[in-house]
Amino acid sequence: MTIHSQDIIKFLEKAASKIKKNKEFLTQLDSAIGDGDHGINMDRGFSKIMSTLDSLKDKDMGTILRTCSMALISTVGGASGPLYGTAFLYASKLLNGKYEIDMNELLEVLKAALEGIQMRGKAVEGEKTMIDAIAPALKVFEEKLKNGASPIEILEATVSAAKKGVENTIPMKATKGRASYLGDRSIGHQDPGATSSYLIFEAMLETLKEKV
Repeated sequence: MTIHSQDIIKFLEKAASKIKKNKEFLTQLDSAIGDGDHGINMDRGFSKIMSTLDSLKDKDMGTILRTCSMALISTVGGASGPLYGTAFLYASKLLNGKYEIDMNELLEVLKAALEGIQMRGKAVEGEKTMIDAIAPALKVFEEKLKNGASPIEILEATVSAAKKGVENTIPMKATKGRASYLGDRSIGHQDPGATSSYLIFEAMLETLKEKV
């Protein structure tokens, strides 16, 4: 399956819609262990992305994601803006001048995004962050890709792994970010960043399903 620049636009539209639909839920999750603004901030950032899409429809993938990065960094408060913004920025570096990619290239782009998040947040798996959804999802993506699964099978498995990663954050003790201040009281709560990452993977899957 070939992924085109227009698919990136559709993915961003779907991601923005999912974030908006789940704004209150994400904020509720963040109210328990953070500043209580994750959903509000993410919705603000993706709304800003939506306002730029008309000017990006004929652009290469790198330009699209780099513009998204700047939108997120400039409008999303707290840690989410720099983390997601850096993810989009790192991903964009592999896509400069490209108007289409395959699944192998998509994996490398997603790995670059994760690298950006880890560089910015200095976090690893098991610390109750978005990495706990993203890292296991990408491991499954790579495994399914190597085994010759179809693009839809790859993304379905990736989304399932991300969802399981989100669930796995509930019993974790937070050791990074605002939630770490709570210590043991962070245990028993679902991480909002991991949850928004899962929603973004869902948007990716839905975009590819529409191509089949």
